[in-house]
Amino acid sequence: MLLAARIALYAFAAVVGACVFSFGNVLVYRVPRGMDFVRGRSACPSCGHQLAARDLVPVFSWLALHGRCRYCGAPIAARYTVVELVGAVCGVVSVAVWGAAPQAAVGFAFLFMLTVIALIDADTQTIPNGAVVAVAVVGLAGLAWPVTDATLVDRAIGVVAVSVPLFILAVATGGFGGGDVKLMAAVGLVLGWQLTVLAFFLGVVAGGVYAVWLLARKRVKRTDAIAFGPFLCGGAAIAVLCGDPLIAGYLSLFGLA
Repeated sequence: MLLAARIALYAFAAVVGACVFSFGNVLVYRVPRGMDFVRGRSACPSCGHQLAARDLVPVFSWLALHGRCRYCGAPIAARYTVVELVGAVCGVVSVAVWGAAPQAAVGFAFLFMLTVIALIDADTQTIPNGAVVAVAVVGLAGLAWPVTDATLVDRAIGVVAVSVPLFILAVATGGFGGGDVKLMAAVGLVLGWQLTVLAFFLGVVAGGVYAVWLLARKRVKRTDAIAFGPFLCGGAAIAVLCGDPLIAGYLSLFGLA
Protein backbone atom coordinates (compact mmCIF):
# COMPACT_ATOMS: atom_id res chain seq x y z
CA MET A 1 0.00 0.00 0.00
CA LEU A 2 2.82 2.37 0.86
CA LEU A 3 4.56 1.53 -2.41
CA ALA A 4 1.38 2.26 -4.39
CA ALA A 5 0.95 5.58 -2.59
CA ARG A 6 4.56 6.52 -3.32
CA ILE A 7 4.21 5.62 -6.98
CA ALA A 8 1.03 7.70 -7.19
CA LEU A 9 2.80 10.61 -5.52
CA TYR A 10 5.70 10.46 -7.95
CA ALA A 11 3.33 10.14 -10.91
CA PHE A 12 1.41 13.19 -9.73
CA ALA A 13 4.68 15.13 -9.27
CA ALA A 14 5.78 14.16 -12.78
CA VAL A 15 2.51 15.34 -14.35
CA VAL A 16 2.55 18.62 -12.43
CA GLY A 17 6.22 19.12 -13.28
CA ALA A 18 5.63 18.58 -16.99
CA CYS A 19 2.66 20.98 -17.01
CA VAL A 20 4.53 23.72 -15.12
CA PHE A 21 7.58 23.42 -17.37
CA SER A 22 5.26 23.55 -20.38
CA PHE A 23 4.31 27.01 -19.12
CA GLY A 24 8.04 27.62 -18.79
CA ASN A 25 8.26 27.18 -22.57
CA VAL A 26 5.73 29.99 -22.86
CA LEU A 27 7.86 32.24 -20.65
CA VAL A 28 11.02 31.45 -22.61
CA TYR A 29 9.32 32.34 -25.88
CA ARG A 30 7.26 35.35 -24.82
CA VAL A 31 9.29 37.21 -22.18
CA PRO A 32 12.23 38.15 -24.46
CA ARG A 33 9.74 39.33 -27.09
CA GLY A 34 7.85 41.52 -24.63
CA MET A 35 4.67 39.49 -25.07
CA ASP A 36 2.00 38.97 -22.43
CA PHE A 37 2.66 35.55 -20.92
CA VAL A 38 -0.50 35.48 -18.79
CA ARG A 39 -3.21 36.18 -21.32
CA GLY A 40 -3.52 35.05 -24.90
CA ARG A 41 -3.83 31.57 -26.36
CA SER A 42 -0.78 29.66 -27.52
CA ALA A 43 -0.34 29.58 -31.28
CA CYS A 44 1.87 27.91 -33.83
CA PRO A 45 4.88 30.19 -34.44
CA SER A 46 4.86 29.21 -38.13
CA CYS A 47 1.22 29.67 -39.20
CA GLY A 48 -0.15 31.59 -36.21
CA HIS A 49 -3.10 29.21 -35.75
CA GLN A 50 -4.34 29.09 -32.17
CA LEU A 51 -3.69 25.74 -30.56
CA ALA A 52 -6.52 23.68 -29.12
CA ALA A 53 -6.37 21.98 -25.74
CA ARG A 54 -5.57 18.66 -27.39
CA ASP A 55 -2.46 20.27 -28.91
CA LEU A 56 -1.12 21.37 -25.53
CA VAL A 57 -0.89 18.11 -23.57
CA PRO A 58 2.74 17.98 -22.41
CA VAL A 59 4.89 15.43 -24.25
CA PHE A 60 1.97 13.38 -25.60
CA SER A 61 0.68 16.02 -28.04
CA TRP A 62 4.13 16.32 -29.64
CA LEU A 63 4.39 12.54 -29.93
CA ALA A 64 0.87 12.18 -31.31
CA LEU A 65 1.52 14.86 -33.92
CA HIS A 66 4.89 13.36 -34.83
CA GLY A 67 6.57 16.66 -34.01
CA ARG A 68 4.57 18.73 -36.50
CA CYS A 69 1.86 21.38 -36.32
CA ARG A 70 -1.62 19.92 -36.77
CA TYR A 71 -2.68 22.86 -38.96
CA CYS A 72 0.28 23.68 -41.23
CA GLY A 73 2.58 20.71 -40.85
CA ALA A 74 5.57 22.81 -39.82
CA PRO A 75 8.08 21.07 -37.55
CA ILE A 76 7.69 21.69 -33.80
CA ALA A 77 11.03 22.02 -32.05
CA ALA A 78 11.80 18.97 -29.92
CA ARG A 79 13.16 21.32 -27.25
CA TYR A 80 9.64 22.05 -26.03
CA THR A 81 9.07 18.39 -25.26
CA VAL A 82 12.53 17.96 -23.76
CA VAL A 83 11.79 20.85 -21.38
CA GLU A 84 8.50 19.19 -20.38
CA LEU A 85 10.33 15.93 -19.69
CA VAL A 86 12.88 17.83 -17.61
CA GLY A 87 9.95 19.28 -15.68
CA ALA A 88 8.61 15.79 -14.98
CA VAL A 89 12.03 14.74 -13.70
CA CYS A 90 12.33 17.87 -11.55
CA GLY A 91 8.90 17.18 -10.04
CA VAL A 92 9.88 13.63 -9.09
CA VAL A 93 13.33 14.66 -7.84
CA SER A 94 11.85 17.46 -5.70
CA VAL A 95 9.56 15.01 -3.93
CA ALA A 96 12.37 12.47 -3.59
CA VAL A 97 14.73 15.03 -2.03
CA TRP A 98 12.37 17.08 0.13
CA GLY A 99 9.41 14.75 0.57
CA ALA A 100 5.72 15.58 0.37
CA ALA A 101 6.25 18.92 2.10
CA PRO A 102 6.22 22.63 1.24
CA GLN A 103 10.00 22.44 0.82
CA ALA A 104 9.44 20.32 -2.27
CA ALA A 105 7.37 23.12 -3.83
CA VAL A 106 10.09 25.66 -3.00
CA GLY A 107 12.82 23.45 -4.40
CA PHE A 108 10.79 22.74 -7.53
CA ALA A 109 10.12 26.46 -8.04
CA PHE A 110 13.86 27.12 -7.78
CA LEU A 111 14.65 24.45 -10.38
CA PHE A 112 11.88 25.82 -12.60
CA MET A 113 13.22 29.38 -12.54
CA LEU A 114 16.79 28.19 -13.10
CA THR A 115 15.60 26.33 -16.22
CA VAL A 116 13.69 29.34 -17.55
CA ILE A 117 16.64 31.67 -16.96
CA ALA A 118 19.10 29.23 -18.55
CA LEU A 119 17.01 28.89 -21.71
CA ILE A 120 16.34 32.61 -22.07
CA ASP A 121 20.02 33.42 -21.60
CA ALA A 122 21.03 30.72 -24.07
CA ASP A 123 18.66 32.21 -26.65
CA THR A 124 19.24 35.92 -26.07
CA GLN A 125 22.34 36.30 -23.84
CA THR A 126 20.19 38.27 -21.42
CA ILE A 127 18.70 37.45 -18.02
CA PRO A 128 15.41 39.32 -17.40
CA ASN A 129 15.19 41.23 -14.14
CA GLY A 130 11.75 39.76 -13.51
CA ALA A 131 13.20 36.25 -13.55
CA VAL A 132 15.87 37.25 -11.04
CA VAL A 133 13.19 38.75 -8.80
CA ALA A 134 11.29 35.47 -9.03
CA VAL A 135 14.38 33.59 -7.79
CA ALA A 136 14.65 36.06 -4.91
CA VAL A 137 10.99 35.42 -4.05
CA VAL A 138 11.79 31.71 -3.94
CA GLY A 139 14.60 32.59 -1.54
CA LEU A 140 12.20 34.46 0.70
CA ALA A 141 9.82 31.49 0.65
CA GLY A 142 12.80 29.38 1.64
CA LEU A 143 13.06 31.29 4.88
CA ALA A 144 9.80 29.62 5.94
CA TRP A 145 10.36 26.32 4.14
CA PRO A 146 14.14 25.97 3.71
CA VAL A 147 15.57 23.70 1.03
CA THR A 148 19.08 23.89 2.50
CA ASP A 149 20.61 24.03 5.97
CA ALA A 150 21.70 27.65 5.42
CA THR A 151 21.02 30.02 8.29
CA LEU A 152 19.75 33.55 7.84
CA VAL A 153 23.33 34.81 8.22
CA ASP A 154 24.53 32.30 5.61
CA ARG A 155 21.89 33.58 3.22
CA ALA A 156 22.78 37.22 3.85
CA ILE A 157 26.44 36.47 3.16
CA GLY A 158 25.39 34.40 0.15
CA VAL A 159 23.78 37.43 -1.46
CA VAL A 160 27.17 39.17 -1.69
CA ALA A 161 29.68 36.29 -1.51
CA VAL A 162 29.75 35.73 -5.26
CA SER A 163 27.80 38.66 -6.70
CA VAL A 164 30.15 41.37 -5.39
CA PRO A 165 33.39 39.77 -6.71
CA LEU A 166 31.53 39.01 -9.94
CA PHE A 167 30.45 42.65 -10.19
CA ILE A 168 34.07 43.77 -9.75
CA LEU A 169 35.16 41.35 -12.49
CA ALA A 170 32.35 42.54 -14.74
CA VAL A 171 33.41 46.17 -14.35
CA ALA A 172 37.13 45.41 -14.66
CA THR A 173 37.09 42.92 -17.52
CA GLY A 174 33.59 42.86 -19.00
CA GLY A 175 33.74 39.08 -18.82
CA PHE A 176 30.38 38.80 -17.06
CA GLY A 177 27.09 40.57 -17.53
CA GLY A 178 24.94 42.39 -15.04
CA GLY A 179 22.37 39.62 -15.27
CA ASP A 180 24.93 37.10 -14.01
CA VAL A 181 25.71 39.34 -11.05
CA LYS A 182 22.06 39.76 -10.08
CA LEU A 183 21.36 36.06 -10.61
CA MET A 184 24.09 35.01 -8.18
CA ALA A 185 22.82 37.48 -5.58
CA ALA A 186 19.36 35.91 -5.79
CA VAL A 187 20.81 32.39 -5.77
CA GLY A 188 22.75 33.31 -2.63
CA LEU A 189 19.49 34.13 -0.88
CA VAL A 190 18.23 30.64 -1.65
CA LEU A 191 21.36 28.58 -1.03
CA GLY A 192 23.51 30.43 1.48
CA TRP A 193 27.13 31.31 0.85
CA GLN A 194 28.70 27.83 0.93
CA LEU A 195 26.46 26.32 -1.72
CA THR A 196 26.50 29.53 -3.76
CA VAL A 197 30.28 29.40 -3.95
CA LEU A 198 30.01 25.76 -5.01
CA ALA A 199 27.40 26.66 -7.64
CA PHE A 200 29.66 29.35 -9.05
CA PHE A 201 32.67 27.03 -9.08
CA LEU A 202 30.73 24.34 -10.95
CA GLY A 203 29.42 26.93 -13.40
CA VAL A 204 32.89 28.33 -14.08
CA VAL A 205 34.35 24.87 -14.68
CA ALA A 206 31.52 23.79 -16.98
CA GLY A 207 31.48 27.12 -18.82
CA GLY A 208 35.25 27.03 -19.23
CA VAL A 209 35.20 23.51 -20.66
CA TYR A 210 32.43 24.49 -23.06
CA ALA A 211 34.29 27.61 -24.19
CA VAL A 212 37.48 25.62 -24.82
CA TRP A 213 35.48 23.08 -26.82
CA LEU A 214 33.92 25.83 -28.93
CA LEU A 215 37.33 27.38 -29.56
CA ALA A 216 38.85 24.01 -30.46
CA ARG A 217 36.02 23.39 -32.95
CA LYS A 218 36.46 26.96 -34.25
CA ARG A 219 32.80 27.73 -33.62
CA VAL A 220 33.63 30.97 -31.83
CA LYS A 221 36.50 33.41 -31.68
CA ARG A 222 38.31 34.47 -28.51
CA THR A 223 36.52 37.81 -28.64
CA ASP A 224 33.05 36.27 -28.95
CA ALA A 225 30.75 36.29 -25.93
CA ILE A 226 28.91 33.18 -24.79
CA ALA A 227 25.97 32.93 -22.44
CA PHE A 228 27.27 32.10 -18.96
CA GLY A 229 23.89 32.03 -17.24
CA PRO A 230 23.05 28.43 -18.23
CA PHE A 231 26.21 27.19 -16.51
CA LEU A 232 25.51 29.21 -13.36
CA CYS A 233 21.98 27.81 -13.33
CA GLY A 234 23.28 24.28 -13.79
CA GLY A 235 25.73 24.78 -10.96
CA ALA A 236 22.96 26.12 -8.71
CA ALA A 237 20.72 23.15 -9.53
CA ILE A 238 23.47 20.68 -8.62
CA ALA A 239 24.27 22.64 -5.46
CA VAL A 240 20.69 22.63 -4.15
CA LEU A 241 20.19 18.92 -4.89
CA CYS A 242 23.49 17.43 -3.76
CA GLY A 243 25.79 20.28 -2.78
CA ASP A 244 26.30 19.27 0.84
CA PRO A 245 27.60 15.77 0.03
CA LEU A 246 29.88 17.24 -2.65
CA ILE A 247 31.36 19.75 -0.20
CA ALA A 248 31.74 17.07 2.48
CA GLY A 249 33.43 14.73 0.02
CA TYR A 250 35.82 17.44 -1.12
CA LEU A 251 36.76 18.40 2.43
CA SER A 252 37.29 14.76 3.36
CA LEU A 253 40.05 14.57 0.77
CA PHE A 254 42.05 16.92 2.97
CA GLY A 255 40.93 15.39 6.26
CA LEU A 256 38.73 18.41 7.04
CA ALA A 257 35.42 16.59 7.29
